[in-house]
Order: sequence, then C-alpha cells, then structure tokens
Amino acid sequence: MARKRLMAVRAFDQALIREALVDAVKKFDPWRQKENPVMLAVEIGGILTTIAFFAALLSPGTEPPLFSGLISLWLWLTVYFSNVAESLSEGRGKARAASLRQSRTGVTARRLASVSLTAPFEEISSTALNPGDHVLVREGDQIPSDGEVVMGAVLVNEAAITGESAPVVRESGGDRSAVTGGTTVLANEAVVRITAAPGQTFLDRMIAMIEGAERRKTPNEVALEVLLFALTGVFVAVVANLYPVSAYSAASSGQGAPVGLTVLIALFVCLAPTTIAALLPAIGIAGMDRLFQRNVIALSGRAIEAAGDVNVLLLDKTGTITLGDRQAVAFVPVNGQAHAALIEASLLASFADETPEGRSIIDLARTSGAGDRTCPDDAVFVPFSAQTRQSGVDCGGVRYRKGAPDTIVREVAAAGGIVPADLDAKVAGIASSGGTPLVVSRDLTILGVVHLKDILKPGIRERFEDLRRIGIQTMMITGDNHLTAAAIAAEAGVDDFLAEAKPEDKLRLIRDRQAEGYMVAMTGDGTNDAPALAQADVAVAMNNGTQPAREAANIIDLDSDPTKLLEIVEIGKQILMTRGALTTFSIANDIAKYFAIIPAALVGIYPVLSELNVMHLSTPYSAVLSAVIFNAIVIPMLVPLALKGVRFRPIPAGRLFLSNLILYGGTGVIAPFIGIKLIDLLVAGVLHL
Repeated sequence: MARKRLMAVRAFDQALIREALVDAVKKFDPWRQKENPVMLAVEIGGILTTIAFFAALLSPGTEPPLFSGLISLWLWLTVYFSNVAESLSEGRGKARAASLRQSRTGVTARRLASVSLTAPFEEISSTALNPGDHVLVREGDQIPSDGEVVMGAVLVNEAAITGESAPVVRESGGDRSAVTGGTTVLANEAVVRITAAPGQTFLDRMIAMIEGAERRKTPNEVALEVLLFALTGVFVAVVANLYPVSAYSAASSGQGAPVGLTVLIALFVCLAPTTIAALLPAIGIAGMDRLFQRNVIALSGRAIEAAGDVNVLLLDKTGTITLGDRQAVAFVPVNGQAHAALIEASLLASFADETPEGRSIIDLARTSGAGDRTCPDDAVFVPFSAQTRQSGVDCGGVRYRKGAPDTIVREVAAAGGIVPADLDAKVAGIASSGGTPLVVSRDLTILGVVHLKDILKPGIRERFEDLRRIGIQTMMITGDNHLTAAAIAAEAGVDDFLAEAKPEDKLRLIRDRQAEGYMVAMTGDGTNDAPALAQADVAVAMNNGTQPAREAANIIDLDSDPTKLLEIVEIGKQILMTRGALTTFSIANDIAKYFAIIPAALVGIYPVLSELNVMHLSTPYSAVLSAVIFNAIVIPMLVPLALKGVRFRPIPAGRLFLSNLILYGGTGVIAPFIGIKLIDLLVAGVLHL
C-alpha cells in the first residue's frame, strides 16, 4: 500500500501564490531586507531612482522623466520578484506547519507519583510537564509530550506526525520505545517518561523548522553570500568612480555628458549578481521542503548541506540492504537421505513457528511437493528459545527438530545418532554464500539443511552503483560473522563492510573515516547507535527508535525507513547542484549586459564604443531600460527551477560540473542577448525612448 505523504501542498497553489504576493510587499521593510545585502542595495537603488524621477518631473534634466520612472519601477519589481520567490518557498512550509499545529493542543496528562501502572496520579495540563515526569497513557489518550515508554506497551496511531494511519507498537525495553506528543493511543496502557520541556517537543521543532523560523544559513550559503557581498562592493566602487571619470572625459573631449544617476544605478543593478542573490533563500528553504515531502525532517540546514557533501555512507544490513526477514530458498539433503523426507520433516518442524522464517519454510515446502500434510491433534509443539536454539514438534511418536547446526549435531551425537560426513561441507557452503543454515532431524537421523537467505531489497545494487559513480563509498554494517557478511556485501555491491559490529566499532569506524577527510552519514534507531549518530556528519534516526537515538541525530525519518538515507543524500546533492547552476547562470548572463549598458552609458563621450553594440539596440536609453527589464523578469522565470531543483544525475562530479557549466553557463550567456534584443524592439517601438 502506498504511503500517504504529509500534507501535500502544490508548489503553485493559488492560495499560496496570493499569500506570497502579499507577503512579498511586507518584505520591502529594509530591516527584513538586510538579510539579503544585494537586494537591499537594489532597493536603495530603487529609492534613489524614484527620487530622481520626481526631481526630473519638477526640473527636467539630461535624463527624460519617463526613463527615470521606468527604471525605478523595474528596480522595485526586481526586489519584489525576489521577495515573492522567498515568500513562495516559505509559504509551502507554513501551510504544512499550520496542519501540524492543529495537533499540538494542550491535553490533560496523568502525572504519576511513582513508576507504576497502578500508582496514584494527578491530572495536570500537558504544558506543565517537565523532563523526568512520568505519566500514564491509556486507550484513547493523546500522548501529552515526547517521551519513552518505561513500563508496558501501547498501540499508537502516529498519523498526525507521519501521515501513515497504520498503528505501531511502542514498548519498554527495546529500540521501539520513543513516543511523540500529539499521537494517539489505540490500545493498552503504559508509563511514559517525559523527555522534552514545554515548547521543545519534536512536534514544536518540526513546526519551527518547516516554517523556516529556525533555519540557519549553511556554511556554503554564508560563503556564497560573502562572495556576492564582495562582488556587490566591487561594483559599487566601479560605478561610484564612473561618474568622475565620465565627467572628466566629457569636459576634456568637449563632447557628451557625464553618466546620469539613473544610468549609474541601472548599471550597478545589472552587473551585480542579483539573480542568484534573489533566489538563494528560496533554494535553501525549498530544499528542506523537498525533504519534508518525503516524510523527512531536517533539524538543521547544515545537515542537509552536509548530506550533499557526503562521500561515505554507513548502512545497516538488516532492513536497509536486505528485507530483514530471512526466507527459505532451498532444501539440501545430506547423502543417503531423500529430498522428499527432508521437505516433509521441515514442514512438520515449522508448523508452530510463527516467525517469518518459519512461514517461509512452510510456503517453500508446500510448493516443493509437501502437499497438505498436517500434524495430528495430539502433536506437541516445541517453540524456539534462545537457550535451546531449536524448535519442532513431536508428531505421532516421531520427533522432528530444526535449529542451529551445532545444537542439532550435539543432540543427535549425544543420543547415539550418526552425524553425516558431508553435513559440515553443506553447512559451510550455505554460510559462505551469505545464507543461514538450519539443520533438520527426525529422531536420531539428520536429514539435511534448510537454506535461509536474507533477500536483498529490489534495486539496491543499482542504487549503490549510482552512488559509486558520483564518488560516494558505501559500507555495510552487520552483526553477522565475517564469512556471511562478505557474501552479502559482494551480492549487494557495497564497497566495504564491517562484520560482528558493536557500538564502539561503529564509532571508531566513523572517526577513522572522518580523520581521513571523509564526510560520513549513517542511520540508526537504537540507544546503542546514539554515540555513532552523534559523531556522524549526517545522522538519520528512525522516528520509531529510542529517544537517545533521535536526540543524537540531525535528521529524523518519519517513515522509519533506513533506505531513506540514500534519498537524503541525493536531495543534498541536488541542493548544491541547484545553487551552483543558478550561480553559474547569474554570473554568465552579466556578459550580455556589458554589451548592452556600457556602450549605452559612455557612447556619447567615446563614440568608438558603438562598435560594442553588437545587439544593435535602438538608443542608449532603450538599451539600459531593456537590460534592467530582462534582469528583473529572469528572476520569476527561474523560481520554478529554484523550488523544484536541478535534476539529480548519478555521474562523476567532474562530468556533472562540466555538464552544468555548458548548460547553465551557456544559457546564461545566450539568453540575455536574445531577451534584451526582443525587449529593446518592444521598448523602442512603444515608448520611443
């Protein structure tokens, strides 16, 4: 069944667009605009050209009032389009957060006097709970705050958080003990220890992150903004010095006039990296939103960016690389025993085995010729236990058993039975292939071996190949022995593996890789994963895991799907690719503007500059205005790309860089020549500037 995604919001929903258009006006506030220095400079330019427009109306000068007015209008529109891009990306998060906030309501909690299901309690508001308090939750209750089940077990509906209506079990003493405030208990009762302070629950943090209220700029964003700010400063200095130079040249040559204020500001705006500056906030916010669409919550923008830089992935074998449930794939009789006898014994020994492995043995036996064979009513079933390491049935006076090879062999030998000479070889062969051997016996006779195999998830090998092509190394972590781990690693196509892994082994592995200069990502859900998660650069915790694991992580997967780590890395890469592609486009399209504005600004003083008017623009005024208009309208044209992101392709970084350089750099050079020329034809034909 397909999983229901959280609160789907279309990128260009009409209500969302209306809200963004209104919010964009509010962002004209210079105090809010200061977060984007480049656009703040454009806004200041809009103010100055507006003043110049009214001054020209009162006292006509060298620049026509219509020209000053239109330049001022398009500068304001440039800032407005930038604000709309940011508001639109923020609006999607706010729409989702509004739905989440509906589930964050104050409820009555039963605070216990002691840790017991029967202890006396007092009823208080959930907002009065503090970390360390113990509360009793029962069927029908809404869990009052984040915590851990410390006694009992409950069936919980987490649809308010995950979007999935299927209930989940939360119980004490395991890796599935964490509960989230706002979810609903469907059955049973339990004692929950509160772990979050009021206003700091997982739901509160989700809302804040989705809205962008706690989104801090990532290091790459900060570095890019510093570059943009530096370029802006350079262009301010260039433009500021252009007036005295042009005034001196005009006076010396006796021709032309100094460059006017409106043209100087237009020149600055067109040469400054306004396109990427306008779209940079939208790229970051939209990246977090794309994660949320996949039921993933990033607790920091830095985590998403780090995901884009990851070059080592640590992946658990069970549930990530494999399906997690071993399946019977073959019956292997020992010499002298019939295949049919082994199938029949395996079927009977598994009748009371309700594990996935036991069910798979029955299914394989049925399809292998066992037919409808059943046990009589007086059969005595023997369940599996960690002590005996076997299970089976006493049926019609015959003893059928299946279990670990050493256990069955020891029992048969101790009772005087004969151990087949080829048994060790068959057991070793299955183990070396990555499978799990179960030996089957009937009374004192060993009949053969059942081959259990941990099945790889469909398509997982191909995904690892994609990751390898972009320079990401994959490592499998498993508690299996070295021989089994090596076989599964080879079948899955991972680059390396760690067998018989303990918590300290995972932590040491991460530190070693980081010391070698790698960025490491891993997933985990248990308390024993918390140290390694805290050490990893990108730590993805399962929502159904323990509270220590969730607190140590910087990304939470609401679906509790360990393979989601692969998608998270791809989204991180996509964010970096999108930022790089639009930066390339922004810088490249300035080239055409040089050929439009610089000749127009100085041709009166230096007539030879008319040779640079390769687009054959009509007049200096139409050339400047056309460049400013193109500079403004390219921003909303690129908003869909900023929100959706550049398509991720699993190719090496060098090829990817060259491909994007050609595509976006080439488009950035060519598009303005075409766009400015078309706008110039319209401006010259309609306005006669």
